[in-house]
Amino acid sequence: MSDLQNTGFGGATVGKSDFRFQRDDQLLIQAHIGFAYLALLLGALAGVLQTLQRTGVISLPSALGYYQLLTLHGVSLALVFTTFFIIGFLFSGVAKTTGGELTPRERAWGWTGFVLMAAGTALALIPILTNDASVLYTFYAPLKASPLFYVGLTAVVVGSWCSSVTIFSAFRRWRRAHPGESSPLFAYMAVATMILWVICTLGVAIEMLFLLIPWSMGWTERVDVSLSRTLFWYFGHALVYFWLLPAYIYWYVNIPRLIKGRIFSNSLPRLTFILFILYSIPVGLHHQFNEPGIDSVWKFVQTVLTFFVVIPSFLTAFSILATFELAGRSQGGKGLLGWITKLPYKDVRFLAPFLGMVLFVPAGIGGIINASYQLNQVVHNTLWVTGHFHLTLATSVILTFFGISYMLIPVLRGRTLTPAMNRLGIVQAFTWVIGMALMSGGMHAVGLLGEPRRISYTTYNDHPVAQMWFPYRQAMAWGGGILFTGIVLFLIIAVYLWFFAPKTETPNEYPIGEVTPDQPKPPLFLERWSIWIGVAVGLILFAYTMPFVQLFIHPAPGALPMRTW
Repeated sequence: MSDLQNTGFGGATVGKSDFRFQRDDQLLIQAHIGFAYLALLLGALAGVLQTLQRTGVISLPSALGYYQLLTLHGVSLALVFTTFFIIGFLFSGVAKTTGGELTPRERAWGWTGFVLMAAGTALALIPILTNDASVLYTFYAPLKASPLFYVGLTAVVVGSWCSSVTIFSAFRRWRRAHPGESSPLFAYMAVATMILWVICTLGVAIEMLFLLIPWSMGWTERVDVSLSRTLFWYFGHALVYFWLLPAYIYWYVNIPRLIKGRIFSNSLPRLTFILFILYSIPVGLHHQFNEPGIDSVWKFVQTVLTFFVVIPSFLTAFSILATFELAGRSQGGKGLLGWITKLPYKDVRFLAPFLGMVLFVPAGIGGIINASYQLNQVVHNTLWVTGHFHLTLATSVILTFFGISYMLIPVLRGRTLTPAMNRLGIVQAFTWVIGMALMSGGMHAVGLLGEPRRISYTTYNDHPVAQMWFPYRQAMAWGGGILFTGIVLFLIIAVYLWFFAPKTETPNEYPIGEVTPDQPKPPLFLERWSIWIGVAVGLILFAYTMPFVQLFIHPAPGALPMRTW
């Protein structure tokens, strides 16, 4: 292996090359990651066409609809790409940290999940591509899609549950073999991520099975819009943390090794992930401030719970910065901020997620604004919300996923991240940041000026206010084009690393950080999942029982299906 790879392109030794996936594990992980990249390409193509239409740069042909592209973009990127990539990444770290490989039974569950998710994706794509499911990807009644759309995405959810069995089983196997020991941090966090996912997807599964699928099949004429949307947002807000927690895993566990540092705390990350399980699910009503049928008292309760999510976010910021500072000072950083100069910014595996961390600051501030009732009234249903969404998922999370890819593909494929590809990766990461700054920044600004979201195009009959939107629309158009360029660059690098990069003579390293030797052992109660699942269920019942009781006692009259396309 090249010396450049060993030094991480920034002079910081990342350790010996010591890991090669067992062949069957390698195939399972590659299937998930490869499928995710196909979804990324499809979603990116739909996204750039949608953006150019939305900003008035192009007019779509009559055979291709804006809302069709919007649905394809959302489903491909926010649901399919993220789910497949996250599960593939979690499989890789769990296999590495729970003994070096998965068992045949664990792989069987993983392949079952993959087949169900892939088949479900194919089913859902059919009505999207035939313009029979242009429902903005959020399953938002009374917009009605083909039954194939709902059945397909239900299969994706069920498949992900099967994949969670793989992770739970590997963790339990390790615990049985190491009684009384603290579990590997990566595996612990993977379990927490999938616990959150299973609990939150119960809401959307109930919505699909009992409301939307019977309605789409014609078994019922009307659907209760308030009930269906409440079930969706029970799932929808926690979905954000399903995207974010794997990025946190990489920040907490993998990056310390890349920067020649150690994990600052072995207990704090575990507490952080438990708090995310507790507080990220019973908060969905803050997405429904303007929805009728739900008492404002319960909207307020869930708003308060929403702000509790700030606590684990601040704990994460503190822990990651402490890790960075200690690593920088151990390598000669002097003075108050001298440690900052010692971080390996020339290593794209670190730089890409580091840029995501920086941009997560304004993204988090935007989230606080969205969750504040008075401020939300200003930005609700405007492009501000879309800009916020892209600044979190499409910036902080995706940049970290880029860094994971640059680390993981060479390990999976036994190939080298060459200096040339590393430099191109740095260009790609900055291309993404520039594109997102233009597009998301334009969305935030034009949202404050009142431009609505969920529409293809409007000028409010050339109202003077709408004329003020034009420069921000231009920024959005330029940003969308630059972002698509960033995706193309990323896929070029990924394909090169997958098939054409030089093969390594020895196994690559899968970087797993270590804690400092003087770290106390994490309290055993942090490993008692039954306790934390019970507390999470209690908070959910507290936050949602009365709203659902009210919805059942005073049901909406039911809405007939709508097709706006």
